[in-house]
Amino acid sequence: MKVYDDKHIKNIVLLGSVKSGKTTLAETMVFEAGLTKRRGTVEDKNTISDYHQIEQERGNSVYATSLHTEWRDYKINIIDTPGLDDFVGEIVSALRVADTCIMLINAQYGVEVGTELVWNSVERFAKPAIFAINQVDHPKAAFEAAVASLQERFGSAPVLMQYPVNQGQGFNAIIDLLKMTMYRFPPEGGKPEKLPIPESEKERADKLHNELVEKAAENDEALMELYFDKGSLDEDEMRMGLKIGMRNRSLFPIFCLSAKQNMGSGRMMGFIDNVAPTAQEMLPEHTLDSGELACDPAGPPVLFVFKTLVEPYLGKITFFKVCSGEVSEGQDLVNYQTGDTERLAQLFIMDGKERNQVKKLSAGDIGATLKMKGTNTNHTLHAKEKRVGVAPIEFPEPRIRSAIVAKEKKDDEKLGEALRDMQTEDQTLKAEFASEVKQLILWGQGELHLQVARWRLEHVYGIKTEFEEPKIPYRETIQRPATAMYRHKKQSGGSGQFAEVHLRIEPHVEGAPDPTDLNVRGKEEIDLPWGGKLVFYNCIVGGVIDAKYLPSIQRGVMEKMQEGPMTGSHVRDVRVMVFDGKMHAV
Repeated sequence: MKVYDDKHIKNIVLLGSVKSGKTTLAETMVFEAGLTKRRGTVEDKNTISDYHQIEQERGNSVYATSLHTEWRDYKINIIDTPGLDDFVGEIVSALRVADTCIMLINAQYGVEVGTELVWNSVERFAKPAIFAINQVDHPKAAFEAAVASLQERFGSAPVLMQYPVNQGQGFNAIIDLLKMTMYRFPPEGGKPEKLPIPESEKERADKLHNELVEKAAENDEALMELYFDKGSLDEDEMRMGLKIGMRNRSLFPIFCLSAKQNMGSGRMMGFIDNVAPTAQEMLPEHTLDSGELACDPAGPPVLFVFKTLVEPYLGKITFFKVCSGEVSEGQDLVNYQTGDTERLAQLFIMDGKERNQVKKLSAGDIGATLKMKGTNTNHTLHAKEKRVGVAPIEFPEPRIRSAIVAKEKKDDEKLGEALRDMQTEDQTLKAEFASEVKQLILWGQGELHLQVARWRLEHVYGIKTEFEEPKIPYRETIQRPATAMYRHKKQSGGSGQFAEVHLRIEPHVEGAPDPTDLNVRGKEEIDLPWGGKLVFYNCIVGGVIDAKYLPSIQRGVMEKMQEGPMTGSHVRDVRVMVFDGKMHAV
């Protein structure tokens, strides 16, 4: 397989609401380039990116899937992502390594709630973006309304690159405002015919072209001067201005297409080749020592792991971006987090489940390798002579929870191990044993996220489970004062031990005065791990209990507070006074 240098690699992520057409567009981009002979469909369950059984059962993406296409002299790495916010971990890991976002907008609906949710992550990573208004062939397509919704949400930054001549049923032509050409597609889609702009569209096309020229010129003083001198810009000058605007996020180009009919994706890929930034043109990576790491092919080799996945019959796949230098098969690198040496036994470009073996990968490229047991998501691999750690992805905290139990007792231990593995793959999934209520609690981003985790436990790990309502971890306290005595007696041959401790226990109320009927010689307020306080008083007079034993008494009190007498729940908001006792050898 051909190896591309850093100047000819573009990394894009396909984003958008559910059913906006991300997977179909990915399939079309690969097919349009001639890398596949047959274009799969979501309906036929044979797309490159939705290859997991659960995705085929559900009819939408669950995982972020890497694939690639080649358009003219460029390699375009594509990451197809889920549209549901339940799988936000997949979305943010893909965003972290992409250099341009392609945000798909359904022509029927414009900006949707799902668009807004995904855009929040785009904003956090400050990535350049292209809006692709898809499904303009749908009978209910409303291209102008979709554009208006973009401009209402994002202001003047979204700028038209194209518009459809005949949207809806029978769609087959677009006006390209950069090239000022009409493209008419054959019924089967694919390569369009280039035609002059019809008279009926010239006035509209000229107006929109001038708006595009102005928008391109705004991003550079030299271009603005050229525009004032000539009254226009040529194609190359416009591309330069659009590239600058994309990089500083002052403009977001808008394309129109029908991914399903294979109409328009080729033109957008040409724009990605010519205008979208390479990794080298993006801001440097932040490092863990507060430094920066430039995407330099001549620099030391550095890989950042953005995703790990365990596949049946294949094992662990480690996905990475080459942040600096070049890496080759058989090369040894050091894991920044663990200090262990890892060997890149094989290097692959992934197309869904298909592996394309390569000998080396250059800075800016995205690849994968196998059999890296100690390297996980957010780890950095670097050369032995140059230690560097890339800043990690910050994953969102989980939002909902459920108790989970194995249907068969024999699978209890296996369940815990499986959940540990799953958490290394999906860092938005958390499992913890709640010792108070004696339940295994599974945390996730949403109901569907938890259901997918349960599906994986059964179909990947062979463990049948069921969800239960999480029990409420109650708290206990006392309502009125009481006294207690504890006697310690130990005799096991030779000298023995005898001790007696007298305690008074009262409810703790914030701001209450210390006891006045006892001689308070010491006081400690302890914030309990489960909430509330223990206020511990030393009221011993005459040395009847040696002061060195008071910490042991305090520990004993806290141990008893871990399991109250009524429900076995933690006890809180108590004050305990040690006021008398005895001790002597036996």
